[in-house]
Amino acid sequence: MNQEIVRTQHAPAERAFTVLLSPTRRGARLARLLTAAHLGAWGLPAEAEAAAHIVAELAANAMVHGRVKGRDFQLALTVHGSTLRIEVTDTRGDSVPPGPGAVKPPEDDAETGRGLLIVEALADHWGIAPGPVPRKTVWAEINLVR
Repeated sequence: MNQEIVRTQHAPAERAFTVLLSPTRRGARLARLLTAAHLGAWGLPAEAEAAAHIVAELAANAMVHGRVKGRDFQLALTVHGSTLRIEVTDTRGDSVPPGPGAVKPPEDDAETGRGLLIVEALADHWGIAPGPVPRKTVWAEINLVR
């Protein structure tokens, strides 16, 4: 008699982390460090490096382009099923970057302008969600199953 063994794979439990950080270099650095620490604690060290780079770029953009005096930016990390979602929300909804596919490379000698190109290269999906006023969220997703 042949018996078939069926293995059921359960999706990992949803995990979430959210923090408010100051729109400063220190806040952007802390966002990157917290991302690496949480993903390591969640058992996702392979994804931690790409996620930390994405967070570094999005947090730097929140610091430079989304900064409003007296208002923090928010970092949110969630794992649902086989997807890691990174969200950085700032309070400059009026300052919206170009979306996926619309980011243009900077001039060769430019010192800035490569952040969203890095996000586009490392993330499986990314985008911009407006609101609620006065906020905007730039998000990126990494597929955990490759």
